[in-house]
Amino acid sequence: MARRLASALGPVLALLLAACGDTPVAEALRGVLPSAEAPAPPSPGGPGLLLTGPRQSIVFTLAQQTGNRRIWRAEGGIAVATDGPRIIATAGLGQMLTATRQEGPEPLDDVLALLSNPASTRRTVDLAGASREPATMRFGLVIECRLTASRRFGEILVREECTSPAGAFVNRFWADPETGAVLRSEQWVGNEAPAVTMEMR
Repeated sequence: MARRLASALGPVLALLLAACGDTPVAEALRGVLPSAEAPAPPSPGGPGLLLTGPRQSIVFTLAQQTGNRRIWRAEGGIAVATDGPRIIATAGLGQMLTATRQEGPEPLDDVLALLSNPASTRRTVDLAGASREPATMRFGLVIECRLTASRRFGEILVREECTSPAGAFVNRFWADPETGAVLRSEQWVGNEAPAVTMEMR
């Protein structure tokens, strides 16, 4: 019964998110998840992503791209969606970040400006347990953050200090000092999941 209810909620959530002007990223992730038996296809010379957690490192290959939004996948039915340097959805990593809706401009689009002008941001996220049971789902968690940047050891470090109903946390982004392009980061992906380190390859 719970599984049927979760399946029925999918189209409704997609319509609600579309009405909010955002893409239901979790639906897109389900469309590109490989089976547990099939490895992610190689992409020689193409962009790659390395995700590091407390106990393992996972190499992702690019599966789909629309503008700055990318969907990455790895073996074992694991996928991550990013918008620029920010992780906006996950699947297969335990608790899932199923959607992210940004309010206003994304400060990470101009890291160099953060050196002299700290910024605030607000976004809303949805979370779900690995089982996708309705009892594990949390919708509309408001995250409010303050971003500051400084030059350290030949790179720019951006600290994003956030508060949310799931608790306080800090994201970190390391960027090229000349271009401001984010090269690696440490990001929150859920209140029941450890922070993950992401590195572009």
